[in-house]
Amino acid sequence: MTAEEILVAKIKVLPPNLKEEALHFVEFLETKIHPPVKRKSLKGSLSHLNIKITDEDIREARNEMWRGYTEETENEK
Repeated sequence: MTAEEILVAKIKVLPPNLKEEALHFVEFLETKIHPPVKRKSLKGSLSHLNIKITDEDIREARNEMWRGYTEETENEK
């Protein structure tokens, strides 16, 4: 018998919850063969667009977003 045939035979006799656990273990073993591809950072992924967002831009956007919200809630009181 090959290793594959032995594995299949042993997995067939397991209860469903242990079959699922065996599947997770096999998936873990696959990561050792094919490590996950490291993703680029979002900043690096969009660098070709030449978009420059500064801390000041973010601060202004936050202030603008919350400005209407705080005025509405103060008027409701």
